[in-house]
Amino acid sequence: MRRWHFDKLVAEALDELPRRFRRRLRNIVVVVESEPSQALLEEMGLWPHGTLLGLYQGVPLPRRGLSYGNVLPDRITIFQKPLEAMCRTRDDLKEAVKDTVKHEIGHYFGLDDDRLEELMEE
Repeated sequence: MRRWHFDKLVAEALDELPRRFRRRLRNIVVVVESEPSQALLEEMGLWPHGTLLGLYQGVPLPRRGLSYGNVLPDRITIFQKPLEAMCRTRDDLKEAVKDTVKHEIGHYFGLDDDRLEELMEE
């Protein structure tokens, strides 16, 4: 899939977030990269057999105190190639992108992987 079309899937996933969550997004940027680097996968203990679909880097909202300010935006990275590799159809890809965006936004709101898994199953 061309990058601009994948970018559109990510933008649509963000637009479909409930309004009450979208309104609370502050100082955050969402970007698309082709795939995670080997160094990143090694750093996260995923090399050589794992991969990453998305990554949140920053200070989760609940940990931002009164002194939080004058900092670079938090960053959510969505990795295109791993998502494409796990999906057979365009609809599967759209759902996987949506789930990945929700997962990473969940980290922004301070949820850990276990809690996110519980919520995604509900």
